[in-house]
Amino acid sequence: MNLNRVLPTLTACVLSALSLTATPAAAGPSLVIDLDGGRVLSQEDAFQRWYPASLTKLLTAYVAFRAVAAGEVTLTSPVRITKNAAKEPPSKMGYPVGSVMTLDSALKIIMVKSANDVATAIGESIAGSEKDFAARMNAESKRLGMTGSHWVNAHGLHDERQYTTAHDLAVLAAAIRRDFPQHASYFNLEGIVDGKSKMTNHNDLIGRFEGADGMKTGYTCPAGFNLVASATRGGRTLLAVVIGERSSEERAVKAADLLAAGFGRSAAGAVTLASMTPSGEGLDRTTNMRDRICTKAAYKARLDAGEIDSRGRVIVSSPHLAEKPAREPVLVAVGLGGATGPRSPHAADEIEYADVPIPTPRPDYRPVSATAVR
Repeated sequence: MNLNRVLPTLTACVLSALSLTATPAAAGPSLVIDLDGGRVLSQEDAFQRWYPASLTKLLTAYVAFRAVAAGEVTLTSPVRITKNAAKEPPSKMGYPVGSVMTLDSALKIIMVKSANDVATAIGESIAGSEKDFAARMNAESKRLGMTGSHWVNAHGLHDERQYTTAHDLAVLAAAIRRDFPQHASYFNLEGIVDGKSKMTNHNDLIGRFEGADGMKTGYTCPAGFNLVASATRGGRTLLAVVIGERSSEERAVKAADLLAAGFGRSAAGAVTLASMTPSGEGLDRTTNMRDRICTKAAYKARLDAGEIDSRGRVIVSSPHLAEKPAREPVLVAVGLGGATGPRSPHAADEIEYADVPIPTPRPDYRPVSATAVR
């Protein structure tokens, strides 16, 4: 053996390994389960705390379904845009204050458009306020065994106090599939149309990955690009959670590759989602992705590394993901009106006033005698 040739190679490998352990992993957490029995097929940092972004809306939908099941509301009950809801930042529908839609339309909108104003309106229309709806979210989260999560809003816009884990998101997604199979169609919508506005689903697996049938995407700078995706092949349904990726393309490719690998793997003997216990370091700290994806330095680093092209497009692909859908997406109509169902008993007063100053009455007018004028 020529040690002069082998030693440099070994040294390079050691240095490479040291550099990998000294810096945060580029890949975000992930988890893949077989929904039949909840067997874990693969996982990486499943208990690392993360910002959920719009994956929050999966829990918003779950709480809404529970309210329907309890008889508080129906899918035709009114969801009303309040002044508070209308103030939410994009993504949003931009409906005027006082606009009313059905809960059915509202759920379709938050699953496809991921509209923050509508998500807030759902919470207020069911529970009476954002705070009370968040209390329901936390109660349901705890009941389901989502031990690493905390919620303060229904939309997922960044808040340091709102966080979750890949494990908990898998628990939630599995609960939606298990508890409300009759509502599965909300999570595989290809797109919606409201008047002349057409919106397609941001879940790039739908129509491009064989068997894809849901569920939801999410993105903010602190959270990165997140995805919960499900797929069914040969009567077997798998669920993948991918969070903290650096682009929508990378989250789709990673989810497709994980699901494809999962379908090629037996679930026999694998641990169950319910039996997993938290492991890893820094589980009480929430990762913030902003510096890695939303800065000029991050963009330049990716450009220099050849990870993106000169137009900012991510250079990534998967043999398991078609380049584009085989056909045009089917769009489902949504919009205002049609709310014939009962209001939630907790809904706030429907009357809201415009932000117009109320006139101040003039002082009593006392006429002055002409003779008193000098």
